[in-house]
Amino acid sequence: MKLFADEAISAVDWALSPGFLTPGAADRLFDALMAETPWREDRLRLGGREVVAPRRVSWHGDPHCAYRYSGARHDPAPWFPSLTGLRDAVQKASDHRFNCVLLNLYRNGQDSMGWHSDDEPELGRNPVVASVSLGAERRFRLRSKADPGHTETLLLDHGSLLIMGPECQNRWRHCMPKSAAVASPRVNATFRWIADA
Repeated sequence: MKLFADEAISAVDWALSPGFLTPGAADRLFDALMAETPWREDRLRLGGREVVAPRRVSWHGDPHCAYRYSGARHDPAPWFPSLTGLRDAVQKASDHRFNCVLLNLYRNGQDSMGWHSDDEPELGRNPVVASVSLGAERRFRLRSKADPGHTETLLLDHGSLLIMGPECQNRWRHCMPKSAAVASPRVNATFRWIADA
């Protein structure tokens, strides 16, 4: 299964596959990532001050895949079997290679992510980012850079795969807003390619 037409991956900004993983496979992977991931508290630089990120994170990848965002350098922890198996499946579906992954743990609806684009220099000019969602369904919002009044909302459910195409980070910002209706956790794995690795 490929999420983009073979002839024109750049013709779409994103593609969503709600049933990428079966419910059983998604359940097993969620449990494995919750148990095996060395979650940590991330600190971000916002407006000249350091704040604790409203989620937990873990950066994994090939040994040379250091990643700098929000004013801090992140050196990768090693891959582990649950992650490498998921990476292989995502690479097959997207027809793209990935050498690193950022895991996010949203403990409940109060954990969130603000508006941003994944446009760090390490990712190159037109990065493809693949995002697998596990656990609680959450709303994912996109906002056009050319027309900030134009927004899109996607529902990312348990076992879904969202591929953000090469132009997505150039044309859109995205976020995961807080939600008072969500009480259970969500794990998100965002696969990337470090261009200079």
